[in-house]
Amino acid sequence: MTRLLIATTNPNKVREIRELLAGVPVELLGLDAFPSVTEPEETGDTFQANARLKAVYYAGAVAAQLRAAPALVVAEDSGLEIDALDGEPGIRSARFLGATASYPERFAEIFRRLDARPGTPRTARFICALTVVRDCKVVFETQGTVEGEIAGAASGARGFGYDPIFFFPPYGRTLAEVDDEAKLRVAHRGHAFRQLGEWLKRSAG
Repeated sequence: MTRLLIATTNPNKVREIRELLAGVPVELLGLDAFPSVTEPEETGDTFQANARLKAVYYAGAVAAQLRAAPALVVAEDSGLEIDALDGEPGIRSARFLGATASYPERFAEIFRRLDARPGTPRTARFICALTVVRDCKVVFETQGTVEGEIAGAASGARGFGYDPIFFFPPYGRTLAEVDDEAKLRVAHRGHAFRQLGEWLKRSAG
């Protein structure tokens, strides 16, 4: 069975990815097994560039510890783009207002900026780009997107990150107000990792 390293330290993302790849013939390994591996600086100017940067970096860093590279390494970069804010927070979603800012603080600043532009559409999207590398070479890339809008107020206790302010019109609620199954059915990470799952199945076959 192929070993696949999930190159993220975010436990919520790891949980979602494990759910999405359930049934795929791979042995999943998380970065929690390599606590001494530090995070790289994300210098890319797109989600895909950062995903590629992280996948190649972690493949090399983990290989140095194992003295052998994992068979496959997958890294993702994701975030929220708000049209009225010229795409912000975008690739800086996890660092918006600084790495130590809380999500309620980030929500408040987004609402403040949107309130300063009354009448402007609140359309937004979540984007997830992922890259898979083997022997530090890119072998698969894809991207998932979900369109929605910024809610008038944060709502819901499920999900994580910006989910409480991301209103998904077909559901009539935010992604933090629906269960994991409903969220992953439509969410950006769900789209991207299901495509990865199909690629892994084809590769195994």
